Amino acid sequence: MEPVPLVTPVEPVAVRPRRRVLRTVGLIAVAAVIGLVGGTAVGYGIQADREPTALPPLNQPDLAHPKPLPKGQTAKPLPASEDLRTKAEGDLRKLLLPKPAGAKKAEFADADGWMRVSSFASQFTRPGSALDFQLDLGIRRIAVTSWVTGKYKETEIRLVQYRSDDVLGAQDFVEDQQAYMPDEDFADDEGTELKGSANGRYYVFPVQKKAGYLDLYEARAYFYRGDIAVEIFVVDTKKISEKDIRSLAERQLGRL
Repeated sequence: MEPVPLVTPVEPVAVRPRRRVLRTVGLIAVAAVIGLVGGTAVGYGIQADREPTALPPLNQPDLAHPKPLPKGQTAKPLPASEDLRTKAEGDLRKLLLPKPAGAKKAEFADADGWMRVSSFASQFTRPGSALDFQLDLGIRRIAVTSWVTGKYKETEIRLVQYRSDDVLGAQDFVEDQQAYMPDEDFADDEGTELKGSANGRYYVFPVQKKAGYLDLYEARAYFYRGDIAVEIFVVDTKKISEKDIRSLAERQLGRL
């Protein structure tokens, strides 16, 4: 880790007209082949009598090339703040968005900011299959943060990191989650593109109403960068705007 009517008899077609049609089609086909071959031969003859046409020069003036380094010098490595691999190899929890001022810790938040893979898989409809899927993708570790603002609004962000090998774990997981978002039981919508990401999208779900309960609103975002997949969940009893979920996603993306 993620629907005979009766057929009215028709008189048979006469045999002779069918033969005439087939013969006509055959003659047309032969004529077309002769014409194609003849035309091709004439075309080659005309081209052979012409002077060769020079190809245009390979000129791309807009391409910028870095100046070569002096002999004996090598390029400096990227600073840690710009090197995703360096940042991702450290404490993954430091890449999570900080809790906003005045926010309270969620009731069921993970105490140390880490989520077990088994706990992660248990939140899917079929935990066993989800766990197998995640292991096949090369899941490595999960950093998580969550908070409550206002009376009922709860936010949770997960950074799911995968091993860097021949399987694109982060991308596969995000695309798998995005695949069912348009279902009517979820967002019932294709979502909106998250600018600055490879294929990230955010979603605002239709309100869920049930007699005797408060209305439930939900929004989500899914995107990835490198070997890290990002999930963002927001739930509230009041409407969640697209701006809210987009801002969260953009700010979290900016930390990766």
